[in-house]
Amino acid sequence: MDILQAKEKIVDFIREKCEDAGVTGCVVGISGGVDSALVTHLAVEALGAENVLGLHLPELNVTPPEDVLDATAVANGLGIEFRTIDIGGIVQTYLANMPGSDPANKYVNGNLKARIRMSILYYYANLGSRLVAGTGNKTEILLGYYTKYGDGGVDLEPIGDLYKTEVFQMAKMAGVPAGIIDKSPSAALWEGQTDENELGHSYATIDSILMKMLAGEGAGEVALECGVSDGELDKLLQRVDSNMHKRMLPPVADLAYIRT
Repeated sequence: MDILQAKEKIVDFIREKCEDAGVTGCVVGISGGVDSALVTHLAVEALGAENVLGLHLPELNVTPPEDVLDATAVANGLGIEFRTIDIGGIVQTYLANMPGSDPANKYVNGNLKARIRMSILYYYANLGSRLVAGTGNKTEILLGYYTKYGDGGVDLEPIGDLYKTEVFQMAKMAGVPAGIIDKSPSAALWEGQTDENELGHSYATIDSILMKMLAGEGAGEVALECGVSDGELDKLLQRVDSNMHKRMLPPVADLAYIRT
């Protein structure tokens, strides 16, 4: 891929989608990671710093301190309006008011946190007549490695056709700080969580597999070329298949045949 050409296309895409919606700006959830940092840079290039609102939504004692510092540095470096809102109290209020909730279930509660963040992003987007710009990349979208109606609940996905390895390349070109690009990717939904540990492979390996499979190469050939076992490849592809529902609109019961 020509990364410069792709960058220009994404900048035009952000501008056009805002114009189509009749708004002048967007809201970006800046996590402190490379994806959101890149989207923020591209949004500023497309719309101007004065039309981009950055929200950092950490959870006290869970979100790594360096993420707070990195998110703040991105916003300050670009000169955008920026707010930090601790979601810890909101999460605890939810759990305290839902009978049968399980504070120890990190996966279910991680999804809750992602959906709380989505609600906050949309609150401020509605308040300022802006769109919510998502920060999901192609690798995450194919794997379903995001929360339905959480970080997947957005108005547009500017980098949704960039593999994670391409995100790293474009981030360098866009001027994202090297410290953000180089640190281990993590959704920080619970302490110690990292993307690659959870997925079981590096993003370089995963992207290579996905690219080859989408290009029509056979599974056996892909497994051999990428240095993974047949079982590991099957597990990854099952993740793609089982999360298909996240990439589609909710199914509707078709009643056309009984209409008169």
